[in-house]
Amino acid sequence: MHVTVMIEKQRRSSAVLRPSEAAIVIFSTSFVHMLRALFRTAAGKGSRPCTCRAQPPTTMPSPRISRRHALLSAAGLAAAPLARSQAHRSAAGTRQGGALVTQIVDTSAAQQDVSKDLLIGSRAAWQDINARGGLRGRPVQHQTLETDGSPAGLRAALQTVRENPACLALTGTAGAAAASQLSALLRQEPLDIAHAAPWLQNAGATADRHTFPIFAPRQEQIAHALKSLSSMGVAEVGAIYASAQEQSLYREDVERTASALKLKLHSYGGADPRALGQRLTPGTPAILLYIGGTPELVQFTQGLEKQLRQRYVVALADVNLQTLQQLGAARQTPVIATQPVPLVSASLPVVRAYRETLARLFDEPPSPLSLAGFIAARYTFEVLRSVEGPLTRQSALATFSRRAPLDLGGFRISFDAQGRGSGYVTQSMLTTDGRVVG
Repeated sequence: MHVTVMIEKQRRSSAVLRPSEAAIVIFSTSFVHMLRALFRTAAGKGSRPCTCRAQPPTTMPSPRISRRHALLSAAGLAAAPLARSQAHRSAAGTRQGGALVTQIVDTSAAQQDVSKDLLIGSRAAWQDINARGGLRGRPVQHQTLETDGSPAGLRAALQTVRENPACLALTGTAGAAAASQLSALLRQEPLDIAHAAPWLQNAGATADRHTFPIFAPRQEQIAHALKSLSSMGVAEVGAIYASAQEQSLYREDVERTASALKLKLHSYGGADPRALGQRLTPGTPAILLYIGGTPELVQFTQGLEKQLRQRYVVALADVNLQTLQQLGAARQTPVIATQPVPLVSASLPVVRAYRETLARLFDEPPSPLSLAGFIAARYTFEVLRSVEGPLTRQSALATFSRRAPLDLGGFRISFDAQGRGSGYVTQSMLTTDGRVVG
């Protein structure tokens, strides 16, 4: 059972959320009660509750060899390569007469935990689409192009797309840096192709005639997280920035939103997340908004384990709760993560279809990131299905450019004046006993 906690039409002047967008906040009933109980504890003396369950010892990498690669290796992620291509070669797609779409994924250590889940969700969707007849009675060829996270690697991937006129659209680009860089490249390059549903997390990377983002960016996730805290009586929040880059990109948004909500804000940053967690003082707020990636958050929570005061971390969509769970993070610190998709336990038709398809095709647990990949593929398919006349790169781009409203089984896409398709944000929590709630 799910309840709507807040549906508020935004009427702001300086606040962050879009003026025309309703911020929809949906939690499970048990999740709401749990949050309220947690924040009541945080409002007290802040010591760790004595009811925490003992956890089995977990071997973690040493600080010298940790950082992203070692942390991901511990979870078996860095060693699990993403397949080079999900489709046949483009020539094979052309011979079969089927449509070809391309997904560019950043498999560098900095993005692999995000890209892996997004790609799995997209693959599940395209396989299901093909099992149901594909596009115009022919299978859709879903091609995956990996990059190493470098500008040169991204340009090489785009050149591969350019050389293959059978490719109708780019879809579900992952992760956030690759999506942002690819959007910028498409503004510079003379290549007319739709860039559909990328994992574009920075609202500063505005949509244009090529790019069609359908997920709420970090700025709206930040606003959602702070509004949720404010609505539950939290008056003071700490903002933790994993790097100088995150601090430069998002500090102004965080400060503006906190000020609009009358939240007292304290900002913290540092080069070493573990050391930052260790040096927080008893006067640091118990509720911490974390802006950074999954491996850095693991290190930060390891540092927090040295603290006597109980902390609660609120993170954004690039944090993968399932990876945190595998790495044994949040053993003493609950982590709440925003996500620009419905809860994976929701009863919406698109979520039910996602869970059924994932269970049938992959030995993977549901996650918000793979649900996002699934939705990205479904959006791309629905728009391509509405193309009138011959299916070409040009006709596909023209159809995407109409930015028509679309209801994907309960996930509604309606583009605003900035070219953003959705402001939908929800939250889930990783508890100290290893459960994902919400």
